[in-house]
Amino acid sequence: MTTGDKTEQLTEVVGELAKLGINVIIAEVNYGYEYQSHPELQASNPSKKEQIKRLVAQCREHNIRLIPQFQCLGHQSWRKHTFPLLAKYPQFDETLGQYLGNEGIYCRSWCPLNPEVNPVVFSLMDELTAVFEADALHVGMDEVFLIGEDACPRCRGKDKAELFARAVNDYHKHLVKKHKLEMLMWGDRLIDARKIDYGKWESSANDTAGAIDLIPKDIIICDWHYETRDTYASIPMFLEKGFRVWPASWRKLEATKALIAYSRSLNNSNMLGHLNTTWGAVPIKELAKFEPILYATSCLR
Repeated sequence: MTTGDKTEQLTEVVGELAKLGINVIIAEVNYGYEYQSHPELQASNPSKKEQIKRLVAQCREHNIRLIPQFQCLGHQSWRKHTFPLLAKYPQFDETLGQYLGNEGIYCRSWCPLNPEVNPVVFSLMDELTAVFEADALHVGMDEVFLIGEDACPRCRGKDKAELFARAVNDYHKHLVKKHKLEMLMWGDRLIDARKIDYGKWESSANDTAGAIDLIPKDIIICDWHYETRDTYASIPMFLEKGFRVWPASWRKLEATKALIAYSRSLNNSNMLGHLNTTWGAVPIKELAKFEPILYATSCLR
């Protein structure tokens, strides 16, 4: 299925989602748009402007806030496939010349200190927010494992928390300070795995967590947790630091129930409700029948 097909399918179910009480949709786009500023960075069969505009119109009609997502820093590859930015501009890679075929790594990252990266990425961000008529952008930033690598002449030996914060602050300056948009990001790299025992995916075991005290507090932290736990200690941590927090679940219904119950128990005005991620667990046409979504919308109306 092409990116354009997915956009068309999402447009078709907006009305059904609105009836459930959903009031925000975050659409992960990345390179799946027909970019004009850098057409070389379009993924194959990208969504076209007119397709996005139909989605925007449907969301506006049903009072749904539509926020695009562009994965920044990490998630620049998947399995053997390297995504367009690093495929077209390999000099931007944090591990240039390493991990042939992407063997031995999870996902590639771009270098946060390469001065040529941000001008390109900001052009893509600007096109996305314009075509989506968006008042916010989700910049991703989850599961960044490759940062401050010895293979990078700029980042080698530098503090990884400071490098991560540098990237976050660069995006914040462009999106929030320059364009007056809201900025959202995933929270896992800001959680110290030594202090909160989530493991190296759900929290940071690679020394980026110190960035939490180096970034602006007006960023919305999407704090994802996909397993059932008695408590989710990162949520009060983010709240105490002054962030607005949007807890996020995935496909396990019991985990969704536990996360919602714990979040609501905190009774904090900076808690923004609940975010249901899907990550391919349900066909787009069946989103309105996805059990975790049905549960979340039934108890949070």
